[in-house]
Amino acid sequence: MSEVTSAPGARADKLRRPPARDWVIRFLFGAGVSAVAAVVAKVWGPAAGGLFLAFPAILLASLTLVAKEEGAHRAREDARGAALGALGLVAFGAVVWATTPRWPVWATLVTATIAWAAVSGVAYLLVAARHRHDDEGHRSQVQRGGEPDGR
Repeated sequence: MSEVTSAPGARADKLRRPPARDWVIRFLFGAGVSAVAAVVAKVWGPAAGGLFLAFPAILLASLTLVAKEEGAHRAREDARGAALGALGLVAFGAVVWATTPRWPVWATLVTATIAWAAVSGVAYLLVAARHRHDDEGHRSQVQRGGEPDGR
């Protein structure tokens, strides 16, 4: 099982200008998803097309590049973070849907943002706690002389 890093961080020495090829990959992924959304909207209507426009097109390109530059483990962690953020977006959308007809726009957006942060944050904490628990069990089994379970 992969480990969850304790906290995200940034290092100035890792910053550099991405090669032109990386920009082309991002552009093609984004354009491809947008084209699929346009076709879906034309065939099945704008509501169906809108679902595809909500797809984070840049995520595919970013994960591809992260896997190449920093390894599959880091790309997997980034994908996990995106999925947890998407759970928060479901909460955001539900709050907007439920409150827009009755609340002022500012109150709707503030409440929806709090819901997004709460759901995403709790989901992250649950996943991190599960991984810590799995890692501790794995370490104690190895210390007792047992074989790791292959996770």
